[in-house]
Amino acid sequence: MNPNFRRMLRALPDFPEALPDFDPDTAPADPAELFRLWLEEALAAGVPQPHAFSLATADAAGNLSSRMLILKDIDDDGWHFATSRSSRKGRELEQNPRAAMNFYWYALGRQIRVAGDVVQLSAEASARDWDERPGADGSENPLWQLYALAPREVEFWQADPGNRHIRHRYPTGGPE
Repeated sequence: MNPNFRRMLRALPDFPEALPDFDPDTAPADPAELFRLWLEEALAAGVPQPHAFSLATADAAGNLSSRMLILKDIDDDGWHFATSRSSRKGRELEQNPRAAMNFYWYALGRQIRVAGDVVQLSAEASARDWDERPGADGSENPLWQLYALAPREVEFWQADPGNRHIRHRYPTGGPE
């Protein structure tokens, strides 16, 4: 154990001093609506890539992995993201179609966690997503897959300078 490393880690700030207020009693009934509001606030605060999230998946044996992706949309099917079906995450989703997303916005002291079942969206939607990517050259990618994570739960977390952090959890069907 390196005590200097531990001291250095302990000395790092957890969050900025000025953080937004969040009152769960005023939160909308739809978690997607609250996400859109928080995303607008993140954009206004200059948070870089607020649409980026960590996606956690597991293979059939339960071996976990995570990586960063970009949120593509939210609709009645769920929270959209895309990847190649032949990638590690594509293969894991084929074996175990469940995942968890985690958005983290340090400047606002906010996290959003979304967990649930994942479904493949249509070949047409996948092709459209491929075509809309930056730098798209009109070529096709038959392995490209657009997925939707249908949340079983969504949790919004707001840091508090006094360590009275606020969690607001939406299970399937609305707020708890």
